[in-house]
Amino acid sequence: MSTNRHPVSLCLWYDKDAEAAANFYAATFADSHVGAVHRAPSDFPGGKAGDVLTVGFTVLGVPCIGLNGGPIFPHSEAFSFQVHTETQEETDRLWNAIVDNGGAESACGWCKDKWGLNWQITPRVLTDAMAHPDPAVNKRAFEAMMTMTRIDIAAIEAAVKG
Repeated sequence: MSTNRHPVSLCLWYDKDAEAAANFYAATFADSHVGAVHRAPSDFPGGKAGDVLTVGFTVLGVPCIGLNGGPIFPHSEAFSFQVHTETQEETDRLWNAIVDNGGAESACGWCKDKWGLNWQITPRVLTDAMAHPDPAVNKRAFEAMMTMTRIDIAAIEAAVKG
């Protein structure tokens, strides 16, 4: 029986490494932990008794289930976690944790972990600039962001000031 009482959980499909991914997220992000690990009670197509089937975990307070379903449904940019950061140090720490652990950089604050899950490491200064009531501020912040892989808070702040 599940101990998760949240009304919704994200089910994330992994080839075979849901437990490793959950352990990485728990070690990397605040308010994250690994819960129940459920194993196959007998052999099944593509697996054996004792293989991990699902892993309950929480990432930044969001309940998730990692499902080891095989390679048929890989992650894509159609889904990502957007993580709001306050400082450049926090932005860099999370970015480096993902990229340096077999992940890959992308553009505009996006990166991908080694399991193919996409992350947006987004400083609040950027989201605030994009929501600024002055369209000129939005434009400058957007144009600055478009030149970046990892978001540079000082460059966004400079763009906001004009």
